[in-house]
Amino acid sequence: MRGGNEPKVARARELRKVDNDAEEKLWHELRGRRLNGHKFIRQLPIGPYFADFACREANLVVEVDGSQHANRSSDRYRDETMNRNGWSVLRVWHTDVLTGRRSVLDTIVAALDGRLHKKMIGTDVTFLPSTSETR
Repeated sequence: MRGGNEPKVARARELRKVDNDAEEKLWHELRGRRLNGHKFIRQLPIGPYFADFACREANLVVEVDGSQHANRSSDRYRDETMNRNGWSVLRVWHTDVLTGRRSVLDTIVAALDGRLHKKMIGTDVTFLPSTSETR
């Protein structure tokens, strides 16, 4: 993390050590520019939050959610905060990463390529473009 403060750096390192199985499998696909050459990092601090995965060049955050995240107001506030900081947020389900990874990766590529550009809230995926991208 460029010029990050030590408490956030330490917390991000801690979070990287406790990946769940879905995050681990998705990280395997995203790391080392494996997804169409896009560079992703894990546990990027954005405001008071840490993004599961982030692509700085596209200002895209990818969050992997378990069922405990269904309709949580704290997640909506988190997404709004990330949007206000210039990040688009793509939320995918833990189970979809495990059972339909190719579809999840295709959705991430669509967001990276700009094919997702409007707010989309569905049962299987949520995409919230940054406020600077909202049309």
